[in-house]
Amino acid sequence: MRRVLSLVLVLILARALVAQNAPTAPPAPQPSVQFSGLVLVNGFFTNAGVNNSDVPQFADTVGAAGSGGTIRQTRLGVVVTDPQVLGGSFSGELDVDFFGGQQPSSGGRTFPLLRVRRAVGTLQWSHTQLLFGQESPLVAERSPRSLASVGFPDFAGAGNLWLWTPQVRFTLETGYTLRLGFQGAVMAPISGSAQASFATQPDSAERSRRPSLEGRLRLGWGPRDDPSEIAVGGHIGWIRSDSVGGDSLTVSNALTVDARVHIGWVEVIGEAFTGQGVAGLGGGGIGQNVGVGGEAVRTQGGWAQINLRPIPHAMFGTGCGIDDPDDRDVFQAGRLQNFVCEGHVEWRPPGPLLFGFEYRRFSTRYRSGNFTATQLNLAAGYRF
Repeated sequence: MRRVLSLVLVLILARALVAQNAPTAPPAPQPSVQFSGLVLVNGFFTNAGVNNSDVPQFADTVGAAGSGGTIRQTRLGVVVTDPQVLGGSFSGELDVDFFGGQQPSSGGRTFPLLRVRRAVGTLQWSHTQLLFGQESPLVAERSPRSLASVGFPDFAGAGNLWLWTPQVRFTLETGYTLRLGFQGAVMAPISGSAQASFATQPDSAERSRRPSLEGRLRLGWGPRDDPSEIAVGGHIGWIRSDSVGGDSLTVSNALTVDARVHIGWVEVIGEAFTGQGVAGLGGGGIGQNVGVGGEAVRTQGGWAQINLRPIPHAMFGTGCGIDDPDDRDVFQAGRLQNFVCEGHVEWRPPGPLLFGFEYRRFSTRYRSGNFTATQLNLAAGYRF
């Protein structure tokens, strides 16, 4: 009997030791909420008239040189993640800044208005993704890197189609080393025209009563969190006559190509497009949708930027963009071409601080002549 009890005791102790030394399973991922922000101060000097003094898109026939400072490109964000939703993982992001306009007041630039930039929810499965919310156009997701032009991305109105638009997007991707993906989106129609300060009415695109449609075919390679990629895309939408109740429909369309190639400390990114009536995609046609005879303004453009990171925490880069509408489609006082080039330096030392300097040159052609402007922008900020 003693032998039996001794054997049982030995087995119990051995089992306890094995359980104690066995590796513990990692805890299951849990839902999370993360807050982030970029407090950004920009000082600027512009030597001639532009359409918007602190973050310009083109040189203007009116206006004056000036200098100043602004904090309205400051951004705040919140990200929600849940690893177990409908058999996949979910992430949601809200991204806001203070670039929604300027409250008239004696405080000048110190009364900026809050604006929703992006607000998206994403369901991700192994090879499939569903996105809904407000995001960049599917066919023009890329924008240049800049600390001077955050409220409007660099080269807006000079080849960069960017306007964040409500949409539903579906992505199907296959492959591992080389990844081939097809994407489709149904987007809210938008013409890019101004709305009233509070009560809104359908714009010329919304009066078409049809959504815009986009598709994109992409090929990616490299790390999934830092991929290189090349893609082609297409957009189609409709614009009704600017007179309320008008019956004629004008087609808005675009064919696009975009790429991002990252090799070592060199990054090359860019986009190009050709189409008509694409002001609603973020200022295509230099913000001109419909022109002479009520026809859509035909245009073509694009931008490219190269960024170099030869040393840790520092980036040097340069780029150019152009938007070149067909002169025959543009009204007498309209903009015929917009060409912008920039050079920038960024320093992000360890910790929350960041600093940047950017030089931009604007050259905008009108029937009355070519107007130019130069802006110098110094940025300083911190992240949290």
